This record gives sequence, structure tokens and C-alpha cells, in this order.
Amino acid sequence: MSKRTDTIKSLFTAPQSSALSADNMPAALPRVSSGSVRSLKDSFSEVEKENEELRERIASGAVILEIDPSLVDPSPLADRFRDQDDSSFEALKQSIAQRGQEVPILVREHPEAKGRYQSAYGHRRVRATRELGISVKAILRPLSDEALVVAQGLENAPREDLSFIERASFAMHIEDAGHSRSVVQDALSVDRAEASKLLAVARSVPAEVIQAIGKAPKVGRGRWQSFAELIKDSAALKRVRAVIAEPKFAERETDARFLAAFSAATRPSRGEPSKEPDEKPVFSVSGEKIAHVRQAERELKLTIDKNVSTTFAAFLVDQLPALFDAFSKKSSGQESTEA
Repeated sequence: MSKRTDTIKSLFTAPQSSALSADNMPAALPRVSSGSVRSLKDSFSEVEKENEELRERIASGAVILEIDPSLVDPSPLADRFRDQDDSSFEALKQSIAQRGQEVPILVREHPEAKGRYQSAYGHRRVRATRELGISVKAILRPLSDEALVVAQGLENAPREDLSFIERASFAMHIEDAGHSRSVVQDALSVDRAEASKLLAVARSVPAEVIQAIGKAPKVGRGRWQSFAELIKDSAALKRVRAVIAEPKFAERETDARFLAAFSAATRPSRGEPSKEPDEKPVFSVSGEKIAHVRQAERELKLTIDKNVSTTFAAFLVDQLPALFDAFSKKSSGQESTEA
């Protein structure tokens, strides 16, 4: 093959230099993997998120501080009980000791003591850092009394470990401090009906009885309402107070203390005279004595008079379902009228 032939061939087989594409557009840049692009976008998103949070804190006047926990006073309105067997607090304290305080508390400058702070929430974190001898991380915000209460309640509302009676007591403390019922609802994230039920129980059970029983986390609204109804009777309340005064009462676990108090309210104690049963005769319209009724606290006994035909008893039993239905309809009608 001649040299001329080789030269012509090379014109068609040699690799092209950086030529333009068919539509005269520059060649594409080297491709970058989608994973790298996503990672870069996530990094920018996290930075932007942090910047946005920082902007919000600056806008709201919030500042994150590390302060001496001995300078932090609790909110004037208690939202939880301090129980002797507080295993959850010990777990929190151990977590902070090992990994540090991950979530800051919320504080405001103390309205009455210069140089001190008042916490809206994070009371247990303050206690834990104080016992560990380390500073507590806190967000400082200018809060009114109402804003402090609402922030305190909203932070605690999602927690499952805040028992019914703790929430009821907190609701009462809010109202007793002069706040409106709407503030109670906002702080506890409840409607007006639920707020009323919480307050009704808290005001029906004396404070010393509640404190003696403790948080009772396994006891819900229904049993507390029943207990509140029972101790409206002065004799029942007297029995409860006698039980909680016993030395062994405080040694029990909090739910067991409630059961002991509830049992005392339900049943008369030994040696206490029971209420005399109510006894009265029953007469027919014509004035004939047909039966004798003996009614105690939880029992009614009807005795048919010996002069009445024995078939009357069977007739009475047959009529009981219809009599009960008539009574139920009458009771429902009365309740509707009263409502």
C-alpha cells in the first residue's frame, strides 16, 4: 500500500478532536452519579433548615444558653407529681450523663428575681443536671404568664407518662392562678367538656388525698370520677383519710395506694356502724297491706305479705321487664327535659 493511500485512509479512521455536535451545541459535561447529586442537595437542605431555625429563633427573641441549673426556678404551676419511685427520672439522668442533654429546656427571665430564670418546661432536666453538677442547655424567650402556661402544657400534652390526675391537678392550678377556661383548654389540648371533667375531679378530691395517692398512672378518668362521687359522702371521706394516715400506706406503689383508698371509700371499715336499713310496708290502693320492703345501701328486699295469694309473686316477676322498660323511658324523658 502506497504512502498516499495510507494518508487518505487516516483521514477517515483517525479519532475526531473536540468537535461540535450535529446541532452545533457544545459537548455534554461528564455525568455525575444521581447519588452524589442527592447527597449534595440533602446537605444544602440541612444547612437551609438550620439557618431557618436560627432565623426563627432570632425573630422570636430566643437565645440558647448554658446556665447554672441552680439559677432556674420551676414554673409556679406544677404539672406533675414527684413520686418516691421515679425510675423514669433516673433513666433520664443516666442518659444525660452518658450522651449529654439533647433537648434544651425553655426558660424566661424571672419576673421577680433579677439574675434568675423560670422554666416553662424541662423541670426534670434541670433537676438531673443539678444533681450531675453540669450546666443546663436552655432556650431563653420573653414569655407572658399565659404563654408560659400554654408552652408548659403543650410540651407535656403528648406524653403518655402524665397521668389523668396530674393533668386534672394542672388544670386546676391554671384556673386557680386566674387564667380563663380557654387557657386550660389550650394548655392541655382538650375541648371544653374534657376540661370540665378534669376540673370536676380535681376539685372534688381533697389535695391531701391526691398527694397521698400520687400520680397513679394506671388509673384513668372513669375510676377517678367514681372515687370523687364516693367521697362526697362524709363517712366515706373519713374512711379514706384514716387509710392514708396509716404508716404502711405510703410504702405501697402509687396505683396500689389508689386501690386502697378506693376500697376504703366503697366499704365501711370494721367497727363502723353501718347505715340502718329503711323498712316500710306497701299497701294496695284500697289500703290492704300487700308487702314489706327492706332497703339497705346496695340491696332491696321485698317480702309478700302472707295474706296475699302466692300467685301474686309470680305475676309480679312476669311484670318486672315491662315495669323496668316503663321506668327507663320515664327516666330518659326526665333527663332530656333537664338537659
